[in-house]
Amino acid sequence: QVQLVESGGGLVQPGGSLRLSCVASGSIVSTYTMGWYRQAPGKERELVASITSGGNTNYADSVKGRFTISRHNAKNTVYLQMSSLKPEDTAVYYCNVLLDVLIGVRSYWGQGTQVTVSS
Repeated sequence: QVQLVESGGGLVQPGGSLRLSCVASGSIVSTYTMGWYRQAPGKERELVASITSGGNTNYADSVKGRFTISRHNAKNTVYLQMSSLKPEDTAVYYCNVLLDVLIGVRSYWGQGTQVTVSS
């Protein structure tokens, strides 16, 4: 059984910073691509950033230059450092991890963490 636990969300003023973390635990053989998605009220879930096991990164245009994704493979953890936050970054942020578990390769989602950018 695999569990993803997210942390780091909260309320921040425009221009501020937050760091999200997502830890995967359980019967994990290997960790492949890890990513962060977000969903604002009334909108579809969208990819924010992803990082492969080799460290290649991909960002949504709206966050390039402001957000940085990183990972710690030994800890099965992915991070999202968010800077220069804007009100339009307000959303529930979900981590997604592609894992090789005992029964094969599966995609897992975190429970979501609220990020609110407001003065």
